[in-house]
Parts: sequence; C-alpha cells; structure tokens
Amino acid sequence: MKNVFAKRIAVICSAVLAGAMLLAGCGAKKDDTAVRVGAMSGPTAMSMVKIMDDAENGKASNNYEFSELATDASAFVAPLTKGELDIACIPSNLASVIYNKTEGGIKVLATCNLGVLNVVERGDSISAISDLSGKTVYMTGQGAVPEYTVRYLVSQSGLDFDNDLSVIWCADTTEALSYINADENAVAVLPQPFVTAACAQVEGLRIALDLNSEWNALNNGCNIVTGVVVARKEFIDAHPQIIKDFIKEYEVSIGYTQSNTEDAAALIEKYGIVAKAPIAQKALPGCNLTFKSGSEMKDTLGGYLSILFEQNPASVGGSLPGDDFYYAD
Repeated sequence: MKNVFAKRIAVICSAVLAGAMLLAGCGAKKDDTAVRVGAMSGPTAMSMVKIMDDAENGKASNNYEFSELATDASAFVAPLTKGELDIACIPSNLASVIYNKTEGGIKVLATCNLGVLNVVERGDSISAISDLSGKTVYMTGQGAVPEYTVRYLVSQSGLDFDNDLSVIWCADTTEALSYINADENAVAVLPQPFVTAACAQVEGLRIALDLNSEWNALNNGCNIVTGVVVARKEFIDAHPQIIKDFIKEYEVSIGYTQSNTEDAAALIEKYGIVAKAPIAQKALPGCNLTFKSGSEMKDTLGGYLSILFEQNPASVGGSLPGDDFYYAD
C-alpha cells in the first residue's frame, strides 16, 4: 500500500510541476514593441509586400508600423540618425554613408535587390555604353546608386561621364518621363518598375541596355547591389528576437514575390507601390529582388561598395564600412 500511495503522490507532483511549467510558459511575454519600418516606392517596398499584408491581417511575427513610402532616398537619413525609424530599405551606398555618419549606428540585415537600371530610348541608336557619347541623357538618382553605377560603366567604356555625355538630372521619374514624351531623341536611365510603366505609356520606347548585364560582364561574381535593408544598432541590441524574426519574414516576403508574381502584383497595387498590378507583374523579374544575408551578403555588398569607393570615396561616406556594418546572427 505504501508503494502504491508513494506512486500516486509522485504522479500528482509531476502533474502539478508540469502545470506550473505550462503556466510559466504561457506567461512569457512576447516582445510587442512597435517596429517602425520605412521603404522607398519601387523595388524596396515591393520586397516587403508580404510582410505588409501579414501585418495588416495580424499574421506578422512583430508589431510593424509602416511609414508612408518615400520617393527620395535622402528622406531616410534623418529618421535613421535620430532614431525615428527602426528598420528601412535604402540604397546600398546610402547605408554606408549613414553608417559612417553615425559611427556605426546602423547595420545591414540583408540585400533587397540587385541592379534595376535600364537605358531606354525611342529608336535603335544605342547598343553599347559607348553609344551614349554625345547624347543628352535624362537620369534620376544623383548622388546615389544610379549615378555611381552609370559613372563606373561609362568610365569603363572609355568615356568621360562629365564631358562626353550631357546629363540632365531629374527630380523623379515623372519628370524624366515628361522629357521622353517631349523629345523623340531622348535617352534616359531609369529603374524598374518605372521602365515597364514608361514603355507602356510612350509609344516606341524600348529598353536599349540592361545595366545589370553590362556591370556583370565587367565584374564576374560582383553584382550591383541597389538596395539593402538596415536596422539601427541600438534597436538590434535592445530587441534581438524581433530582428531575427524580421529577417526570416523578409526572406519569405522576397521569395513570395518571386514565385507568386500575380498575387504579389495585386498586393503591390493595393499598397500603392505601382499603380496597376499588370505593370507590377511584368516589371517584377526586372526588379531583381534578391535576399542575401550573413557572409554571402557581406561578400556581395562589400565588393560593390569597394568599386564605388575606388571611383569616389564620398559615394560611400568617405571610407569603407567595417565588419560591424554587416549583421551576423
């Protein structure tokens, strides 16, 4: 009887202990800190549409608050510097500039997209970079990835960017399109998805050169890295699990847009990134949404920034970022 009684007591104690552990587990609080997220209208925001949709429908891992989409990359400098944004998709060279400006205040979590630039024209006068000689070229992105990428490609073709081309800088793609509409001989360097939209609007407009292909032909194994997603170091240190969850969701979001282009395009229209879903769906392959993290991200991004630095140190903020620029779990 004593043995039976002892066994019963042991079972009861085990049950009580298991219940206590279950209650303790249920009582563990999830980090529901509001995560303030920013992105530019275009490929960077397109990379986040699955997270945006999950957040709206209560399915996201974190409590995301998405700010209004920006059309100018410089709009992120002050918010990231002052701590008004926690995570943002920004041009890769701007990430390096902010890192230097804040003395390591931000880290790159992952790549967002590779090259998205195209040379467009009406006609067939351009088949190589060297054909830009003597042309008036309308561009956006002065002081950012577009300028430094085109400068590099032009110099590698034997031309002088400042003397052999007549570059007119436009405030945005809308201004560039107005020039293209008005001038049959206009040549422009535009990013996706705006290139696809422009070709649908302007009769006879065609993609003459894919600058990603031109770059890769010169730099085997080193891609253009147009956009990256960054987070403030202070936020990473304070909320490590939020960052880990975000990176997982971000990889899923990019994979979703790549494999479900029709559904992703509908979300891209829903969130005002591109006006029409059919344009978004057609443009998605050219947006080169690409997720790379860890050492692969460091190798790819580091190689690209090194080329920009050799061309103009100011393009990356005066010096190449240190190893602490690259987030490592």
